[in-house]
Amino acid sequence: MKQFEEAGTIIRKLKEAGYEAYFVGGSVRDYMLGRPIGDIDIATSALPEEVMQLFPKHIPVGLQHGTVIVLYNDMPYEVTTYRTESGYEDFRRPNEVTFVRSLQEDLQRRDFTMNAIAMTEDGTIVDPFHGKQALDNKIIKTVGEPSERFQEDALRMMRGVRFVSALGFTLEQETKQAILQHAPLLLHISIERIAVEFEKLLLGAYPERALSILVETHLHLYLPGFEKKEAELLQATSYAWKYIQNDIAAWTLLLHLAGLDAGILKNWKLSNKKLKAVTKALAFLQQRFIKNWSAEMLYEAGKETVALVETIYAVLHRHEPVIKGVIATYNGLPIHNRQQLQVSGRDLLEWTDQPGGPWTAQLLNEIEHAVLQGDVSNVREHIKEWVKCKLQ
Repeated sequence: MKQFEEAGTIIRKLKEAGYEAYFVGGSVRDYMLGRPIGDIDIATSALPEEVMQLFPKHIPVGLQHGTVIVLYNDMPYEVTTYRTESGYEDFRRPNEVTFVRSLQEDLQRRDFTMNAIAMTEDGTIVDPFHGKQALDNKIIKTVGEPSERFQEDALRMMRGVRFVSALGFTLEQETKQAILQHAPLLLHISIERIAVEFEKLLLGAYPERALSILVETHLHLYLPGFEKKEAELLQATSYAWKYIQNDIAAWTLLLHLAGLDAGILKNWKLSNKKLKAVTKALAFLQQRFIKNWSAEMLYEAGKETVALVETIYAVLHRHEPVIKGVIATYNGLPIHNRQQLQVSGRDLLEWTDQPGGPWTAQLLNEIEHAVLQGDVSNVREHIKEWVKCKLQ
């Protein structure tokens, strides 16, 4: 309860002013599961303007949805007014938000029963939709009729499968059947939002289970590049994803197994930085299948890509990754980037008394290669002698 103690001051102040207030959402769920707590959210019967009056230090981030960020001891806490929602014409956002004074009405609009549990500041659980029972049984079940929940917000289908990956739980049968029925609604959801859920899915503790469910529920048919990759996605479930620690590694492994080029990530509207990183990792993974790491391969790849590729290479060969050796070899390289060379193009011009041109870049490349191969030490005078000998 320690993480809730400071936030409890906010709840007590709201209650002293005559309002209801509870901890809600993922923090309560994770507390009950003994998992690390993320952001702590508070739901209250107080209207946004009433919250702002009580707490002068605040940020009015989403007043139309009843959300105010209260700053307490320099920590931000989302405080949101009880509300109901209606009119989900785009299968994502409600057309109408109505503030209410009932906790049960607020919890009733939430996605899954395990996320519809409230808790008082002293740890008393309020659980009108039997979320604790779902947690005990390791079941992911919607609040109320699953078809209604998914038609209100189609992204909830991806969230449900993402929770399978995060928690290792099972989708309740009626909930799974509703996802299968309404999977096409995912077409109405922006790919950026789907990508956030999909990356969390790949990096969960049980992505193998989630990937299998994506195929079972046909959600994969609406994921760019994976529409016809049922067999490849199911094959991916046989590998040890527990060794995959970041999004670049996850995409690299999945695209390799699916036989897809990194260019497909443009359709996911991921950043150019991420696209370049995955492209680079896939290229070095292909090289790694052909040969062992050379000094130049290590140098060109860089430590991060070397570690990532070597890990994926081990996973694909069903070995436990052991990367200390290759990282030690990388660390032992005489240089790790061009900037560490003890000479520059200006030095070459001075030593040769020749006008500048493409030859300087070419010669610097040759010096880089020679230093990496150990043909010359990375000492300015040694390189000068090496250059003079070469140009004689």
